Parts: sequence; structure tokens; C-alpha cells
Amino acid sequence: MRKDKKKKGPVREWLDALVFAVIAASLIRWLFLEPFTIPTASMEKSLLVGDFLFVSKMHYGTRTPKTLLQVPLTHQKIWGTDIPSYSDAIELPYFRLPGFGDVERNDVVVFNYPDEFEHPVDLKTNYIKRAVGLPGDVISIENTQLMINGKSAENPENMQFSYDVIPNRMLNADFFEGYDINPDSFHPYNGMYVVFTTPEIAQRLAKSPVIKEVNIRAYNKGKGDPDIHPDGAYYGWNRDNFGPLEIPAEGWTIDLTEDNVRRYAFTIKNYEGHDDIRIEANQVFINGKKQDTYTFQQNYYFMMGDNRHDSLDSRFWGFVPEDHIVGKAWFLWLSLDKHKSMFSKIRWDRFFQSIH
Repeated sequence: MRKDKKKKGPVREWLDALVFAVIAASLIRWLFLEPFTIPTASMEKSLLVGDFLFVSKMHYGTRTPKTLLQVPLTHQKIWGTDIPSYSDAIELPYFRLPGFGDVERNDVVVFNYPDEFEHPVDLKTNYIKRAVGLPGDVISIENTQLMINGKSAENPENMQFSYDVIPNRMLNADFFEGYDINPDSFHPYNGMYVVFTTPEIAQRLAKSPVIKEVNIRAYNKGKGDPDIHPDGAYYGWNRDNFGPLEIPAEGWTIDLTEDNVRRYAFTIKNYEGHDDIRIEANQVFINGKKQDTYTFQQNYYFMMGDNRHDSLDSRFWGFVPEDHIVGKAWFLWLSLDKHKSMFSKIRWDRFFQSIH
């Protein structure tokens, strides 16, 4: 006679349900959708601080995990601690499953911050920017205007810059709120205000009877900035006047001239997967042998924030490798304004907006 199966106790049932939920959530997060929160103003006003969104892994294809040993549903640390949530003892090669398509120009993309070398690729901090330049494009900036292959690029609808706003009296948060400028987007400075806003709102500000002048805070051409990639001081490039610089594409072969080494050695050394590589006297050595040419092993992208004067992006740290791409920013599901209270914190008009 067959014995009846022993009924599970409430604790066992709870544990089984928890394990199932963790496995299901991990699979959904890895294969399909991952939640993301906008932490900084680099994409305002296209995306706002406090926006909660879903990132689609399906659009560009899901990456297989590189870091195999990791606590589920964590990124770099175990929740609420400084304890690493992973071990890099076992690392798998990069592979991406088929997706709906490739990154297209002006897609809003979530990716791993390339310049964070202390973590494995798939556990670097997630950033979100707009893919303004694709593999093979020649990118430049002329007096704040982005140029692609020698032509003016399409500007984001809500693109922002920084402006010097000179008033004839003290201004307060209520004044700026009337121009849709939040408290984090204006700062008093030497009797004036530095304001981050769109060109259209800047024009409206200039017409106010309490404003004397509104001037964009643009850098002059030829004023080199050493923080600009790859060598702004040498080339005389800055955030508002940049390039031209060609974006590497998989299979593109370059002569390793002194100028090309200056432009691309950082990318070759850090993202092309070479174990033995060194750069000396503007020369590239791989496995101890001097290289006269180099063929890139993957595609790269140029990312910029829509808040052009308040964005740490490819102008500063260089190209985003294809294996760093996480997914496409798809739609908002919640938006909270930290400057408001109670129900007014919720930006109801942003619920379930698609991102473009």
C-alpha cells in the first residue's frame, strides 16, 4: 500500500515559495526586464531625478552572465552592507543572445560605466545616456552643436545647457519653479545664478523684467580641457568644442601612428581583452611585440547626456564597448519628486511614459 505524501509544514512552504520567487525574479531580471532609477540630472529634462523605469534586455539581446558566483538580485554589494556580493573566481566569456535589433542613434541606453575597472564588466555601475554616435561615425562638437559625419545632429527635444542668469534682485525657488526649474538646477554664484535649463526656457527668462542678462556658459574653441578624452589639453578640445573623432567599429583596422595611439590606445588597452599589452612612447606592444596596425574586436558607442553641461559622458571617459551595453531604457512606471511632499511627490503625468 502506497504511503501518503507527507504534507509540508508552513515554514517549508514559505521557504519553497521564497526560493521560487527569487529564481523567477532573477530570471526575469536577467532575460527580460531590469528596474532602474534615475539618480542624477545628466538626462534632464528628458529623464528626471526620481524617475523609475524598466530597462529592456530583449531589444539588443541579453548578455550571458560573466560573473558566475553572485548573490541573486544584487549588483556589487549585499543589501545594506559594504560586503561584496560576488566572487570573480569564475568568469565566463562575453556572449549576447539574439535581440530585436542593434543600438540605434539617439536610443536611450543603460550600460556599465566603462571607466570603473575595480569590478567585472557586468557588475560595473549602471549609467544611462543617449547613444549619439554609432560604430564608424565621426563625431565632433562645434560651439555646443553635436555633429555626426560633418552634419548637425538631431538635438534632443529637452536638451539643456548651463546659463549665467543675472537678476536685478534676489530670486527664490518659487520664481524658478514658474519656469519649470527645480531647486537642484539653479545655484547662486557671485551675485548671479548658474541655471541648468533648455534654450527655450533661457529665452523666456531673458524676457523677465527682473532679469538683466542670460548668457550660456559655453567654452571657447581651442580652450583645451585635460579632463576631456582622449587628450583634451593636447588637441584643444573641451565639452563644447570636440573632435573630430572616429568611433571604432568591429573589424576596423587603423595604422598605429603617433596620433592614432594617442586617440585609441586607452580603448585598445582596457576594452579589447588583451592580457599582455603595454603602451610606451606612443607605441603599442601586444605579447611583447610592437604593433604597426590594429583591428578592433568589437563595436563602440559614443554616449552623451541630454543635460549637456551637467553630464559625465563619453566626452570625458571615452567610448562605450558593446559588451558593456545592458539594455534599452523602455518605459517609466513611477516618478517621485524629492522636492515635494505627500501625494504631490508623485508625478502622475509621467506614469507609463515610453522613453525616447
